[in-house]
Amino acid sequence: MLRRFILALIAALSLGRIAAAQETQVTQTEPALTPENTLVLELSTGGRVTIQMRPDKAPKHVAQIKTMVRQGFYDGTVFHRVIEGFMAQGGDPTGTGMGGSKLPNIKAEFNDLPHLRGTVSMARASDPDSANSQFFICFDRSNFLDGQYTAWGRVVQGMDAVDQIARGEPPAEPTRIVHATIAADASAK
Repeated sequence: MLRRFILALIAALSLGRIAAAQETQVTQTEPALTPENTLVLELSTGGRVTIQMRPDKAPKHVAQIKTMVRQGFYDGTVFHRVIEGFMAQGGDPTGTGMGGSKLPNIKAEFNDLPHLRGTVSMARASDPDSANSQFFICFDRSNFLDGQYTAWGRVVQGMDAVDQIARGEPPAEPTRIVHATIAADASAK
């Protein structure tokens, strides 16, 4: 009986190591960080979040995010739905979860990027092709989202600032995106 328990424990630990290695492997295959595909969010908490966007995996989503950032769309928007251990959702100009931009919705670009801690993905309604401006950042691994939501980036710096986003649906005092920029635009000034 004890031997079975020990063997089961060893097997479970081995599976955990394999899963950790697979997640590490995902980050090793990411393309180099370039200013044109780097999104920076300055938060009302004083935190700064740097996101590597992945146009190789979700070109239409990344293009729309860049357009909205360059229009100042995200400046002043709140994280309106923040669930501990799951994700922080923002990008709605109304702060209710019901709004979006004037740009057309984006056809789904489901891909092989897993929803790991720090993955940035598009929020949508039940229609897979209804993503517009709202996005979420995963606090933890959320594999049930894989292949169901379009992942388009990953936090590469400032996950501690993401962890400080006020919780709630909606939060009593929501965290705001003070300013969003594409790093290439900031370095061009």
